[in-house]
Amino acid sequence: MNDKTNSVNGIIKALGLVFGDIGTSPIYTMTVVFLFLPHTTDNILGVLSLIIWTLIFLVTMKFAWLAMNLSIRGEGGNIVLKEILQPLLKTKWSVRFVSILAIVSVALLIGDGVITPAISIMSAVEGSLLIPGLEGLSGTTLVLCSMFIAVMLFSVQRKGTEKVAGAFGPIMSLWFVALAVSGLLSIAEAPQMLMAFNPYYAVNFLLTNGFAGYIVLSEVILCATGGEALYADMGHLGSKPIRQAWAGVFLALILNYIGQGAYLLNHPEAKNILFEMIFDQAKTLYIPFLILSILATIIASQAMISGTFSMVYQGITTRLMPMFKVDYTSVERKSQIYISSVNWFLLIAVLFIMLEFKESSRLAAAYGLAVTGTMFLTGILMTWIFYLKKKKLLSFIALFITGVDLAYLTATFYKIPHGGYWSLILSTMPLAMILFYTEGQKKLYRAMDFMPLEEFLHKFNKVYATTERLKGTALFLIKDIQDMPFYVTQTMFFHGIMYEDTVFVSIIKRDDPFGITGFFKENLTRGLRVFEIQMGYMEMIDVEDILKEAGIEERVVFYGLEDIASRNIVWKIFALIKRITPPFIQFYKFPSRKLHGVFTKVIL
Repeated sequence: MNDKTNSVNGIIKALGLVFGDIGTSPIYTMTVVFLFLPHTTDNILGVLSLIIWTLIFLVTMKFAWLAMNLSIRGEGGNIVLKEILQPLLKTKWSVRFVSILAIVSVALLIGDGVITPAISIMSAVEGSLLIPGLEGLSGTTLVLCSMFIAVMLFSVQRKGTEKVAGAFGPIMSLWFVALAVSGLLSIAEAPQMLMAFNPYYAVNFLLTNGFAGYIVLSEVILCATGGEALYADMGHLGSKPIRQAWAGVFLALILNYIGQGAYLLNHPEAKNILFEMIFDQAKTLYIPFLILSILATIIASQAMISGTFSMVYQGITTRLMPMFKVDYTSVERKSQIYISSVNWFLLIAVLFIMLEFKESSRLAAAYGLAVTGTMFLTGILMTWIFYLKKKKLLSFIALFITGVDLAYLTATFYKIPHGGYWSLILSTMPLAMILFYTEGQKKLYRAMDFMPLEEFLHKFNKVYATTERLKGTALFLIKDIQDMPFYVTQTMFFHGIMYEDTVFVSIIKRDDPFGITGFFKENLTRGLRVFEIQMGYMEMIDVEDILKEAGIEERVVFYGLEDIASRNIVWKIFALIKRITPPFIQFYKFPSRKLHGVFTKVIL
């Protein structure tokens, strides 16, 4: 009984945390596809067949089956795929290439993620035009209402979403039930639409319409946006409840899409298909459904925001991104985080997109480009892994699905001059920051003046024996004890600051997502110890607690800061990024009263 209850609870949680984005796609997908496509029986059947088989290939087979078999301790996502693939590679070039693929996919997800709340919220708000008396609402009013909802959503992020997250699952459960029931009611009026399960209609549509049919793929792909969340969010709930929940979600989506096709067949004048279908079916329930749709889009947006926070945190811990300030919004769950700089960047971008496009139908012209790019990159990584692991059948299936991804991706290139360039521009921002930061860090490391460990120990022993020592324990934060950074030698040898007990603390990121260990290594010499903390790249650690558990009662914590000077514009940008983001020490929240930063002048 307990197992059954836990299974049901897991499914309900998955509905709220994972399926918000793909679950709200029926609000706009069919409407956008048929904006300019003739409402003929063949076209409706063809589009429905494309939607059904897109969900089967790109979500069910790719993410719910293939991708979920590739994880590290139950964690998924493209960064995980990178961590799985890199140990299998034999050349530095291939390792670097895989890192680039992962970086680009992260940037694309962030860029297209901005459009998710914009198109979802605007589509739901536009449904209010069917309410008697509100038909005359201006486009400006609808945009302002959408912007207000977005501002409220992003404003509450700093308080955490744990208290309201419990309602996400039940609300989305009700949403999917409403989609399924409304779809069934419409199918009853035109049951011939069930023939769309036959892939013949999809193939025939593409062959009959030629290039125009191929371009339609760029709109059909909207039905699968959010599908990557099945794999990316796997670590929160586990693969089993997500797969179980997807079975019900898939059925609800398919029934609703076919129902929309049936409604369009009988009402070819329909424009906002889902909302008009609901309005005709149950006028008295329309306003509750509209409210439910707005709540569902808010939940979809919340999932995108939380997912972006998690993705950026992974980027920070894997040294891809600067040390943005991270706040924890839950005592019980460390995965509940808030990154203020990311939050406000997303809000500004969402508001700009709403103002720029003004209507959800116009925004759909820009949507899908980056997410199909991410899906394609995921397919490449998956195929490569299966190939190197000598799983021929799986690698062949993954290659076929990646080919399907490529067809959708190239179709979305048509969107670039119609607003799709904004998706690329938004993706370029995090990509540029990652490249500036990672390349800048490499150049900074090469420019730093390090002292070899053997030379350092020789000098340390002399100074330790001849200098009056301060009482207590001093901590120095370093990356690699084999090379002593200048701030350490400057503090000890130039300023003569020597404590009775000195501990070098090194924080090491492991390739697996979870696990924290802290331990003393062999003492380097009298008065000098090394303490190493190893952490999974998704762990959020409290360094002070780890040190206390090890019996370290530090009196002072020294850390290095770089004062970067350069005439090169690229390195000036890197210097600016370093200056406006918190230093390493703040990221791990050491007590401020014990901190002493030591500056090192570096010319790049």
